[in-house]
Amino acid sequence: MRKFNIRKVLDGLTAVSAVASASSAAQQQQAGNRETEIQETLQSEHFQLCKTVRHGFPYQPSALAFDPVQKILAIGTQTGALRLFGRPGVECYCQHDSGAAVIQLQFLINEGALVSALADDTLHLWNLRQKRPAILHSLKFNRERITFCHLPFQSKWLYVGTERGNIHIVNVESFTLSGYVIMWNKAIELSSKSHPGPIVHISDNPMDEGKLLIGFESGTVVLWDLKSKKADYRYTHDEAIHSVAWHHEGKQFICSHSDGTLTIWNVKSPTKPFQTITPHGKQLKDGKKPEPCKPILKVEYKTTRAGDPFIILSGGLSYDTVGRRPCLTVMHGKSTAVLEMDYSIVDFLTLCETPYPNDFQEPYAVVVLLEKDLVLIDLAQNGYPIFENPYPLTIHESPVTCCEYFADCPVDLIPALYSVGARQKRQGYSKKEWPISGGNWGLITQSYPEIIITGHADGSIKFWDASAITLQVLYKLKTAKVFEKSRNKDDKPNTDIVDEDPYAIQIISWCPESRMLCIAGVSAHVIIYRFSKQEVTTEVIPMLEVRLLYEINDVESPDGEQVPPLPTPGTGSNPQSIVPQSHPSTSSSSSDGLRDNVPCLKVKNSPLKQSPGYQIELVIQLVWVSGEPPQQITSLAVNSAYGLVVFGNCNGIAMVDYLQKTVLLNLGTIELYGSNDPYRREPRSPRKSRQPSGGLCDINEGTAVPEDRCKSPTSDVKDNSFSRSRSSSVTSIDKESREAISALHFCETFTRKADTSPSPCLWVGTTLGTVLVIVLNLPPGGEQRLLQPVIVSPSGTILRLKGAILRMAFLDTTGSLVPPAHEPWREHNVPDDKDEKDKSKKRRPVSVSPSSSQEISENQYAVICSEKQAKVISLPSQNCIYKQNITETSFVLRGDIVSLSNSICLACFCANGHIMTFSLPSLRPLLDVYYLPLTNMRIARTFCFTNNGQALYLVSPTEIQRLTYSQETCENLQEMLGELFTPVETPEAPNRGFFKGLFGGGAQSLDREELFGESASGKASRSLAQHIPGPGGIEGVKGAASGVVGELARARLALDERGQKLGELEEKTAAMLYSADSFSKHAHEMMLKYKDKKWYQF
Repeated sequence: MRKFNIRKVLDGLTAVSAVASASSAAQQQQAGNRETEIQETLQSEHFQLCKTVRHGFPYQPSALAFDPVQKILAIGTQTGALRLFGRPGVECYCQHDSGAAVIQLQFLINEGALVSALADDTLHLWNLRQKRPAILHSLKFNRERITFCHLPFQSKWLYVGTERGNIHIVNVESFTLSGYVIMWNKAIELSSKSHPGPIVHISDNPMDEGKLLIGFESGTVVLWDLKSKKADYRYTHDEAIHSVAWHHEGKQFICSHSDGTLTIWNVKSPTKPFQTITPHGKQLKDGKKPEPCKPILKVEYKTTRAGDPFIILSGGLSYDTVGRRPCLTVMHGKSTAVLEMDYSIVDFLTLCETPYPNDFQEPYAVVVLLEKDLVLIDLAQNGYPIFENPYPLTIHESPVTCCEYFADCPVDLIPALYSVGARQKRQGYSKKEWPISGGNWGLITQSYPEIIITGHADGSIKFWDASAITLQVLYKLKTAKVFEKSRNKDDKPNTDIVDEDPYAIQIISWCPESRMLCIAGVSAHVIIYRFSKQEVTTEVIPMLEVRLLYEINDVESPDGEQVPPLPTPGTGSNPQSIVPQSHPSTSSSSSDGLRDNVPCLKVKNSPLKQSPGYQIELVIQLVWVSGEPPQQITSLAVNSAYGLVVFGNCNGIAMVDYLQKTVLLNLGTIELYGSNDPYRREPRSPRKSRQPSGGLCDINEGTAVPEDRCKSPTSDVKDNSFSRSRSSSVTSIDKESREAISALHFCETFTRKADTSPSPCLWVGTTLGTVLVIVLNLPPGGEQRLLQPVIVSPSGTILRLKGAILRMAFLDTTGSLVPPAHEPWREHNVPDDKDEKDKSKKRRPVSVSPSSSQEISENQYAVICSEKQAKVISLPSQNCIYKQNITETSFVLRGDIVSLSNSICLACFCANGHIMTFSLPSLRPLLDVYYLPLTNMRIARTFCFTNNGQALYLVSPTEIQRLTYSQETCENLQEMLGELFTPVETPEAPNRGFFKGLFGGGAQSLDREELFGESASGKASRSLAQHIPGPGGIEGVKGAASGVVGELARARLALDERGQKLGELEEKTAAMLYSADSFSKHAHEMMLKYKDKKWYQF
């Protein structure tokens, strides 16, 4: 994007000042009568900016937790984000302010709360009983690093293990430390000379809460008696421990080790393991120990009433399995299943029927958190199939390269896309319901359809249903399947010049009404698609090749690398330019042996079966010219009513009639100006130098249009496939003086000052701030449209703005938006014996422009937004009646003319992080909020506004952040958000049975309050940890519908049954809210007091 900044220098050299003075005069002259005519209804109070929802896979996940009663899943990330998932459609995103990585998550099961442990040694208590969860308490450890946490079911005492090997105990109600501490030197044997390492595991014996199992990294495990404050048993092993898990009867536990072994221990036999297993070790003869394997990072031990227990583990593969994918191993009885994963495993959890650790666990699924995916495995079905994931977690399946957002689409679009997308679904999923089913949906207050389209690096395009703050994939289109893929290594050029993603999508142009889709790819290719519900086989893929050249007579160019006999085509000012390499090729070459007249990709020459959905209408490719690769396409537009597609780059512009499959226009940017070029550039070489060499042009096809415009119709080059490369053989001065086509807009408006009625035309915007108008003379509809040529001619109209042109739109005399003409969608693949009338109907252009402005031939207004400013120009007089300098020091990245509250406005996102809106046509500023700085090109590439106050951008490589700039949506958001917490009864505790109760074999309970409370254990050292009240008191109370106090009152009723009180918490929250309010009142009074005083009066 910075390229545009450098070009701004050139703006001052032109006649801008003359235009500006003329426009200001026109403004004074006409502003008065314009404003009285058009009543603008939008006011600043209609606007408010807030984030709505975040979709996609949590970026860089690091922790996982599940509430088995509420059935809610929590995922923490390395950037301190917290994502909560309930039933499909219930999702929530929260963020820890510090941004530190989440190392562990622990639900307070069925209590609507969650504890997070962070890498900066803080613990946080989240209240999930409100729609936007908030932190109620935080605790910062000062002297020790947190390594592991454990919160027993139905306990308020959290065990916190540290790097020093000590265990501290936190009261989760007050978030204060108990004076009870288990010191490492008391836990291990006194005779041991070395430190046992950090705590890697803590859990209480399922049958006796008074016994705590402590795992140290070095291999030592200790069973600690909480009452007597001493170790009952110590279990030592040579290999480092990664995880520990209990058998539910509390008589055995299992450890996973760094050498790929599992050791099973009987609690009362500490001398040696009861059993040692190496799940993936090769059993050697002569009874030798198996070869060591990779570490088993985690193990879980789950029992069933009816059969053998499950031992589930991650890691542990043998070292000779090089290149093998990460695996989850499920051992059940004598069978061992190894389930391969696409990405490395971050964590996994076994989902069980009971929350009680002392009951048969009855596991039914395993949730596996991968680096870039979330997988659920059904343990109850043979073969362990996976569940079909209902969350929109595949946004990043291939990296997103561009994004478009359409709100208020035709209502039949989503069902049409869904029906063709349903055929693409994979088979073989588990037949059971998705097990993460907690929470409730919010109220749907938005009834209009919304669609998001994402373009990807592999050439795929995904259509998403984004209605009512949800996201669901509808349909996927693979654009790369039209091209040949090189099968063997010989076909590929050297790896240093192969672009990784030759099919990557750069621009999407979509007409929702006609369903016409057009994409521009990174290899200078354009594909036009038509929507059909019927399958077809295309025998020959229609294809055009266009030779788009940049020729300028720059005698004083400092470029020393030019080839003297040839015009040097320049390169793009694209920020992603790639250094060129020589490329041996058997392709068509010019007389100097340079690669010439071949495209970067090779279109398949075999018949192509096209499924229902989007089907190829035409492929257009720019070709190499005299050893220079074609430049990337910078703008694109398609119009279904005219049957035209137009695209441009830094060399020039090309227009194609996709119905007749002919090139109508192929001009260098300078030639668009004719004699009106303000830069006084001259075309360098004779026109004939632009003709393709090698006799590739089918001249017959070009006869229907003026000869100088049809530069390169269909060509039958059948060559090896070529990859794109970028050249830097022209100096940066030449690059920056290039004028790229940056905006294109088809419309029906006044093309010249003398016009009395509107006519079809194309408005072209360039990176140097020029707007040029091209007149389109269309033949009549029906059969004539396919036989007679479209005549294209320049109008001579030139308008100027500061900065590259980004967006253009047109208003009628009432200030309403005049949408481009479009053809309504009809099924294209109808049988041949259908009525001829149908064909003629199908081809007739339909203009949906408001008829009043055309019949009476009154004014229209052109709205033009550039990187620096916006102008409203009255047509046909071409007087600038309103002008707004949007930014002086930055530049606009995205500008969209959008509808909101039955009116329209201009919405802009600036590189300095500001989001702004302006009324139309007067360009009054309505909103200016600092939102986020441009931290990377991903945000610039994907940010887009749409109707009804909606916007989005890619906040990370895997997630879409949606936001609203509408006050109404902000107010309704609370109702629309889903609820995570729903009142559910905790299942009954397992029955101890008569004999167990009689002989004391059942679970032993423990009065932890008596042990850990202040009266028994005293106060903890103040310097050890610092208590921080959370912002939940302020944000939560004001943000939630009924507030934290109300929610906690309900929580207290539920918890009182178990004799636990949250009274103190409620009072503190209320006190915090009160103090926050009084502080804001005092601050306001202070501001008023000093408002009008000078600095020296303070």
